[in-house]
Order: sequence, then structure tokens, then C-alpha cells
Amino acid sequence: MAAVPEVSPPIHAGHRSAGPVRAAVVVGALGVVFGDIGTSPIYTIQTVFNPSDPHPVPISTDNVYGVVSLIFWSVMIIVTLTYITLVMRTDNDGEGGIMALITLLRRLAGKRDLRAAGVLAGVGIFGAALFFGDGMITPAISVLSAVEGLKIVSPGFDDLIIPITVVIIVGLFSVQHRGTAAVGRLFGPVMIAWFTTIGVLGISGIARHPEILKALSPTYALGFMFGHFGIAFFALAAIVLAVTGAEALYADMGHFGRKAITRGWLGLVLPACALSYLGQGALILGDESAVGSPFFLLAPGWARLPLVLLATAATVIASQAVITGAFSVASQASQLGYLPRLRVEHTSESTIGQIYVPLINRILMVAVLTLVFTFQSSAALAFAFGMAVTATISITTLLFFYVARVKWHTPLWLVLLGAIPLLGIDALFVAANLTKLVHGAWLPLLIGLTAFTVMITWARGRVIVTAAREEVEGPLREFVDELQQRRPPLIRVPGTAVFLNRGSETTPLAMRANVEHNQVLHQHVVVLSIDTLPVPRVPDEHRTEIDALGYADDGIIHVLAHYGYMERPNVPHALRLLDPARTEGHLDIDGASYFLSKIALKKGKAHTMARWRKSLFIATSYITTDAAAYFGLPGQRTVIMGAQVEV
Repeated sequence: MAAVPEVSPPIHAGHRSAGPVRAAVVVGALGVVFGDIGTSPIYTIQTVFNPSDPHPVPISTDNVYGVVSLIFWSVMIIVTLTYITLVMRTDNDGEGGIMALITLLRRLAGKRDLRAAGVLAGVGIFGAALFFGDGMITPAISVLSAVEGLKIVSPGFDDLIIPITVVIIVGLFSVQHRGTAAVGRLFGPVMIAWFTTIGVLGISGIARHPEILKALSPTYALGFMFGHFGIAFFALAAIVLAVTGAEALYADMGHFGRKAITRGWLGLVLPACALSYLGQGALILGDESAVGSPFFLLAPGWARLPLVLLATAATVIASQAVITGAFSVASQASQLGYLPRLRVEHTSESTIGQIYVPLINRILMVAVLTLVFTFQSSAALAFAFGMAVTATISITTLLFFYVARVKWHTPLWLVLLGAIPLLGIDALFVAANLTKLVHGAWLPLLIGLTAFTVMITWARGRVIVTAAREEVEGPLREFVDELQQRRPPLIRVPGTAVFLNRGSETTPLAMRANVEHNQVLHQHVVVLSIDTLPVPRVPDEHRTEIDALGYADDGIIHVLAHYGYMERPNVPHALRLLDPARTEGHLDIDGASYFLSKIALKKGKAHTMARWRKSLFIATSYITTDAAAYFGLPGQRTVIMGAQVEV
């Protein structure tokens, strides 16, 4: 049997920043957002021509031109057009990611009762679940691929690759509590050096075989796809690695804003990555043996060790992009009721979207380390990587066009003009990755299905519990009226009682239980609710609002306490700020008793959910954060009361 706290402090979505984009914000975005997609040149072309691939691409001049062209135009279409130009125009109060689209869909479903919106919201939840798979695989494959560059420097480093990777990953997750902004300031200059370096190395490769620039023409991509479809189709499963991180750009939008991400992408990241891919293609045209590690072999011998070190730093940052994205997705899923209340720490006073979620951080670290020890190499993980990416991109694109049609009233012909070709391209990538299902692509699907099951089970369980809880609670004002009309009057004992509640509409379960079972009520009663606002801090003079609940002399009041998103609620402090003239008597804050309402869950016989889902729901409830500690309640004067509900 587990307990679900009644009090659940609201956490608002991201806050859209106004005004011009500062250079420091762009640098910070470079240090957090672009690590994933910016390190794809390390392993993409190498994976395409990997001879151990179950569907290898033969090395030939035509194939090299076709692959490089297909990579470039895939990046242009999926990242620049789909995400940067279109999808990132859709946000939830500045917060991006697939959960922002789900929020909009839920609003549409609520206002217009659109069945399609509800179905698509469910599809979106699966996309969000897949993103957690991306967040687990990206750090593993990115750091492994960089550290494996040591083998190019000296084969003697081979046995050190796994230990070094583990140390780096543990270190990365250990600094997450410092916040996205702090990490971004540290990593931003590193990524500027990274993109400058890979761009310069790309130019050096192009200079050897400048004819590779012809691959910028889409005719080579189309010729490769339609002229060698049997090869090109399977190559898509590796080419998609070039767009990994596209969803992270969107998920991290709440951390830095759309303008900073757009400027960073167009001004530095896209040109550098394009030059690197072109340079690697040129290198392979001149030396087919370089296909084993074209990225590192672009550098002269003396520069390869420094390049490995820089690549390792960059792949750590690549991991940062999806980690922060996972924090955002988890936080929004909690807000929408698909996950329990999580402890969310805001790490910036200027941007509400910059958060740290300790539980998600721990889960990701354990999962990433497990993947490293299990797969041992980036090549083995590459087959699994693309599945999560392509499925999430496809779902995001689908949801975007639906929102564009229904919310923005975009003409149907214009929606179809964009949706059909873009979704068609996404479908090709998904189909190609399905061919790798038995070679590792099952992993992100398993992770996604597991997360999806947890999320929809929690959402369903909340509906069941909320309905039962509201029936037990009853309206607060009606309860106060009953107390006034009670004969003989209820015994009122000396002292102050504070009942934390979700709002002013329903009666705290602890308050109702105290009256019905103990037949007493304190002389002074405060029903207190917490309201978290999208500002960093709230001045004390604007901290509280008081409602007499219809009677000015019964000693029962409702207090609404306002807090900024950077503040940890402190209930005793808020109560000390109340005007005694409005509290219907003196409140003894130092001696007050605090009552938390909880609902204890147990499996019932009603056919509300399958028994295994009931067990999962109850197990998931254990990760809900402790309300007493969160609200700063004194442990020795906090009483937990409530009711039992069968699920």
C-alpha cells in the first residue's frame, strides 16, 4: 500500500524571454543545445560505410557523392526546415519539446472535444517516452565514439576506452545539479572551439578534392535514392545519425529561447557540420582506407590526440543536450499528470525553463552506464540509436501540422503541401531503421514502451483516484456551512491548525477526518494552498491572499500563498506574514499543528485497470516527493491524515 500526497504544488511551464538575444545566451546555447547534433560528424559517415553493417554501403565515387549529399539535405530538411523554421514556432509559454505540443493538443481537445486531438496526444506521449530512450543512448554512443579515437592515436589505448568512458559519464551526471546556465557557460567556449576546428578540418579535406562540393546539389541525393534505392534505403538508417539532436533543440528551447538556438544553428553549427561532412567525403574519395575513421583521419598526425580530447569534451556536451531535454520533458510530463510530482530544482533566476530533476538524473546515469558496459562500442550502439530519433521526429512533425491546422487555422492545402513530403521523408527513415530491429533498434522501442506504459498508467490512475478523492472531500464551503449549522456546536479546542490543500474548492481530507472521527476542531483553522507563479521571486508584501470562506467570525480562513519558481515554499514563514486583523483571531504559528492530507492506495476488485497496471501505479506513487519537507513543515508538529482508496 502506498500513499499519494493530496497537495501537489503547481509548476508552470517555461517563460518566454523578451528583448534582443544576448551573445552570452547564444554561447550558453552552443554549450548545451548543440552538443548532440554537433558531434554527429564523428560517427555518421563512418557508420554509413561500416563493413559490419548488415546492409553495408559499397565504397564508390557515386555512393560517396550520394551519401554526403543525402546527409546534407537530410539535415537541411529535418533540422533547418522542420525544426528551426516550423516546429520551434510552437511553444507552451516559451517551453518547447514534444510535451509542449501535447499540452496544446489537450487544450484543443478540452475546448472542442476533438477525438483526433486526444488520440494524437497519446501518440505524442509515446514520442516523449522515446525521447527518454534517446537521452539514455546519446551519452553512451557519443562519449564512446570520441574516446574510441584513442585507437587512431595508438592501439595500446584500446583497453582504456571503457574505463575512461565510465569516468567521464559519472562526472557529467555529477555536475548536473549546478544548473544548465553554469554548465553552458563552461561548455559554450569549448563548443565554439569544437565547431571552428571541425569546420577548418573540413575545409582542409575539401581543398584536397574540391569536386566534393558538387554534393551540395540535391540532384546527387535524389540520384542516389532513386538510382540506387536498394543501397540508399538501408543507408538511411545510418544517415539519420546526422540529425540526432534535432528533438533536443526543441526540448531545450525553454532553456535558451528560439532566437538564440536559431542564431547558433545558422551562424555556426550548420556551416561547421556541413564542412566536416564534405571534408570527410573528400578524404574517402582520395583514400578509401580512411573510411574506418574519416573524422579523426582528417586531422594531421600531430593533431589527432588533441582532436580526441576536444571530441571527448564535445561529446560530453552532446550528452548535456539530451539530459537537459529529458529534464524538461519529465517536468512537463509531471505537470500534465503523466508522472508523479517530481522534485524539480530551478537553477536560473532569469529563465524558468532551466531546471534540474534529481530522480531523472539518477535514472539516466544508471541506464547510460548499463548501455556502455553492455554494448562496449559506438558501432554496436549505432544500430539502436536511429530508431528513437526517427520515431520521435516523425511524431513531432505530425503533431505540429495538426496544431497548425486546428489552432492556427492554416489552410488545408498549405498544411498538406508541407506535411505530405516531410512526413514522407520521416516515414522513409523510420522504415529503414525498422530493418535494424534485430540488430539493436529494439532497445529504444523497449525503453519507449516501458516509459509510455508508466506514463499512461499514472495518468489513468490519477483520474480514478481524483474522482474518488473529490467524492470523499466534498466542497469546502458546504463543509464550513455545515459546521455553522451543527447542533450542538462542534467542540473547538485551543490552538491553531493548518491544513494544506490543493485549492479552495474542496475540503482537506485531514480536516474532514478530524471533525468526523475526533469530533473537534481547533479554535483557529487555516486551509492553505500554494500557487507557483512564472516569476523568480515574489515579494513578501504580495505573498498571501485571505478568504474568510463566508464567515468573518468562525476562525476558519483560506490562505493562498504565492511563490516564485526559484523559491522553495516555506509555510510557517508565509503564515507569519498574515495581517492579524484579517485572520479572525491570533494565529499561534510557533505552536501550530500542520495537517497533510494523503490518500493510501490499494488494489481493489473494481475493473478500473488491469491488476498489473494497478500494481505499477501504486509502485510509481512511491517516487512522489515528500510534501512535508517540500513545504518546510516542522516534522514534530506535522500530522498526516487521510483516507484509503481502492484503485
